[in-house]
Amino acid sequence: MEWKGGKKSDNVSYANIPRFYYRLPAEDEVLLQKLREESRAVFLQRKSRELLDNEELQNLWFLLDKHQTSPMIGEEAMINYENFLKVGEKAGPKCKQFFTAKIFAKLLHNDPYGRISIMQFFNYVMRKVWLHQTRIGLSLYDVAGQGYLRESDLENYILELIPTLPQLDGLEKSFYSFYVCTAVRKFFFFLDPLRTGKIKIQDILACSFLDDLLELRDEELSKESQETNWFSAPSALRVYGQYLNLDKDHNGMLSKEELSRYGTGTLTNIFLDRVFQECLTYDGEMDYKTYLDFVLALENRKEPAALQYIFKLLDIENKGHLNVFSLNYFFRAIQEQMKIHGQEPVSFQDVKDEIFDMVKPKDPYKISLQDLINSSQGDTVTSILIDLNGFWTYENREVLVASDSDSAADSDET
Repeated sequence: MEWKGGKKSDNVSYANIPRFYYRLPAEDEVLLQKLREESRAVFLQRKSRELLDNEELQNLWFLLDKHQTSPMIGEEAMINYENFLKVGEKAGPKCKQFFTAKIFAKLLHNDPYGRISIMQFFNYVMRKVWLHQTRIGLSLYDVAGQGYLRESDLENYILELIPTLPQLDGLEKSFYSFYVCTAVRKFFFFLDPLRTGKIKIQDILACSFLDDLLELRDEELSKESQETNWFSAPSALRVYGQYLNLDKDHNGMLSKEELSRYGTGTLTNIFLDRVFQECLTYDGEMDYKTYLDFVLALENRKEPAALQYIFKLLDIENKGHLNVFSLNYFFRAIQEQMKIHGQEPVSFQDVKDEIFDMVKPKDPYKISLQDLINSSQGDTVTSILIDLNGFWTYENREVLVASDSDSAADSDET
């Protein structure tokens, strides 16, 4: 105002606006950085002390059990709102946040007496405590203190978590770095679609990956659960073993020719060309980290992040949509493979019409990534365009369904 020649503002509130921006210390401000780290550590310790410990949780369970409201429904103990509030008064200040009308109403279902399940409420409290504990645990690795983890931060977290997971006891120490890389890749592939190199701690807590990872604490985890869990030792060894088997010249990297034997060995050359054009390579060869992204995309083709990965490869003109030209470009390779295998090539016109019918895009002449995701047919469409085996499965789906039905009928008769 002075510079403009006007008067100074006589509004007193203008001078009392609180400070809302605090500059982060620069790299050379060592003392300020140390002070910030220490203050964050003290803050996190204080937050940790505010959580219920095992003894307090046991006491809460004892109080809930003591105040249960009859009659029981089968084996399930119930509690009404009056007794719920009594327990809240006796449980101590740390529990106060859980004994609200809102939480009671949230857990109230179809009980004729207006009660909630004690077990459901206790599980709710346990889950909340676990989430806060995990958030504090992850925040300790947040070096920047900005609420996100970089790749190196998450690697350190998982590396230090390994000794606490009984299901990973058999892993050789020499394999730890490959295991950590395999585990971290899943978080970053799905939670960092823009490839910023960092993930919000909130997003880590909101997804199911951490649950899958911590499931490995269960010493009696079934074989089926281990096979379907990306973070289990058998799963990590399977993925790394496949990588080693593909690496025929044992140079630790995969060429296009080596990658062509992936899975059933029926991915088209044109698609593989696009993989090596768009993905990070070193002297034209793919490293393990890039291979993990490739595997995660092809093994999870229903997921938006996987479809985004494949869509980028299919979008050869980089226009943000697939048109008839790009569909034809990829399907020609399928037709050529059919000829090599002595099969009569299918007309592209028929396949193109089927794809547009499946996706039902907003624009009848082009398919966007969002169209592909919204259609719930993205996995089928991408399989038709990049994998002869995927196309053959789609083309013979009615025969396969019929043979499955016959097999089921035969087994019922026996």
